[in-house]
Amino acid sequence: MAKWMVAAKRADFEQIAEKYHITPVLARLLRNRELTEDEEIRNFLFGTMEDMHDPLLMKDMEKAAAILKEKIKNNKPIRIIGDYDVDGICSSYILLKGLRSLKGNVDVVIPHRMKDGYGLNDKLIEDAFRDGIDTILTCDNGIAAADQIRLAREKGMTVVVTDHHEVPYEEKEGERTYILPPADAVVDPKQPGCTYPFKQICGAVVAGKLIQVLTGKVGEEMISFEALATICDVMELRDENRILVKEGLRLMPETSNLGLKALLMVNGIEKKALTPYHVGYIIGPCMNASGRLDTARRVLELFDCDDFKEAVTIAGDLKSLNDSRKLMTEQGVKEAVRQVEEAGMERDKVLVIYLPECHESLAGIIAGRIKEKYHKPVFVLTKGEEGIKGSGRSIESYSMYEEMSACKELFTKYGGHKMAAGLSLPDEASIEQLRTRLNESCSLTDEDFEQVLHIDVAMPLAYADRSFVKELAFLEPFGVGNPRPVFARKDISLLSGRRLGKNHNVGKYRISEAGAVYEMIYFGDQERFDEFLKERYGAAAVKMLYEKGLGDGDMMISMAYYPDINYFAGRESVQIVMQDYC
Repeated sequence: MAKWMVAAKRADFEQIAEKYHITPVLARLLRNRELTEDEEIRNFLFGTMEDMHDPLLMKDMEKAAAILKEKIKNNKPIRIIGDYDVDGICSSYILLKGLRSLKGNVDVVIPHRMKDGYGLNDKLIEDAFRDGIDTILTCDNGIAAADQIRLAREKGMTVVVTDHHEVPYEEKEGERTYILPPADAVVDPKQPGCTYPFKQICGAVVAGKLIQVLTGKVGEEMISFEALATICDVMELRDENRILVKEGLRLMPETSNLGLKALLMVNGIEKKALTPYHVGYIIGPCMNASGRLDTARRVLELFDCDDFKEAVTIAGDLKSLNDSRKLMTEQGVKEAVRQVEEAGMERDKVLVIYLPECHESLAGIIAGRIKEKYHKPVFVLTKGEEGIKGSGRSIESYSMYEEMSACKELFTKYGGHKMAAGLSLPDEASIEQLRTRLNESCSLTDEDFEQVLHIDVAMPLAYADRSFVKELAFLEPFGVGNPRPVFARKDISLLSGRRLGKNHNVGKYRISEAGAVYEMIYFGDQERFDEFLKERYGAAAVKMLYEKGLGDGDMMISMAYYPDINYFAGRESVQIVMQDYC
């Protein structure tokens, strides 16, 4: 159970409600998301692609476009070098499709996760030079590859960087000196001097903005791929990200891209109204599984495919790869938990876990799962082909990139941002050094580790009627930076319950408040909830709850919840979804 914090932000909710023709509760939800200015509220509720920011506000955007136009005009060979995750693949495809539409002489290289590692390396530069490449165009990488870009320039190649990651820096006496790569143009909204108004875009959006400048238009197919990358790279669904994802999810089921259509089909979601869940937990993992267990080039082939039968075959292979990944991930998570608990690592503020037998591609997924369990920053390290490799996932109050920068001499390579990072260490002896340094310098307090559930409104269940639930759709899509609203209520009476699902791990209940009866469902830890009820009311009462039912007022709880519409047998009804309890 988390600590509940009820929002207490003030505003004239009646006035906001009247102005935008919404309920005062929805006005309060907007205020809880720090939306206070008229333009912000209007864009959040009614923003369209017309409200996206001008790409030319990005530093070096005009210069990058001019370089590429000149290269295309003179038929110079251009090589796109991307990355093996969803954002890197989508960025590569967007640039490939866009430059091809301009008759560019272009090819793509996506580094192999295990052979090449993340981003540019000397071998990729040497390969490009040997292949007669004139211009290297990076996407979703390059900002931290100063040495490799210098090598490419020395060999006479032109380099254009498009990226969205943090710019590396050196810090002396509290002063930071940012180290930009010596490229012919660097397009990254996070670089010093860039006036782009919204910095939290992913690599695919940066790539899409470049193609927009080159072609003078935004293609519908590209919107879907930018939305896909935005969700899977866990960007905040605020500002233009929200507009882009909303439009991308609307367009995706009707996509003209045969590969994306096939990926939706093999996962059984081609006819569904898509949400960030479908993209982040079904489509994205299929794409990532390729980069983890095979080669991300396969996904690029899928999106570039012009034969639907072939596309379905590739998509089916990717789904099978992802199914294999799930089993390997579960084994890795179990071993990581065993290590933490047996070695007494629960006392550490930063968890550094070494899983030598784990496939290095799964380190980030396992780190994310362990972070959720212990609510601490987590690094999962594995034995790579050369030295130790790993990934980190963080909590809100810990900037992973900054903390790693403070001990960068330990790494042979590192990079990332506040919430996630990748790294390489020279050998096993460095692991304990890293664990010690990160924990000694960690300034997190007990409060930082406490899980907090932010409650939007303490709201009676009677307010959660069908029209209100439909009004909540104004706030969709939900995700990072725009969480699903959570409400709370005391003194809810449990009347009866039953367990659903193959493993009986879902609870379905009849509940009441002020004499009115509602349907409630709980998808959380069912055993833990039952234990909570037994401790408070006794095993006999819990047995009665599930077998015969109880009287109104016999078993009371406080509940954090959100209302949803349940569709069953052609009928729709309001269903309360419990998030937490006390």
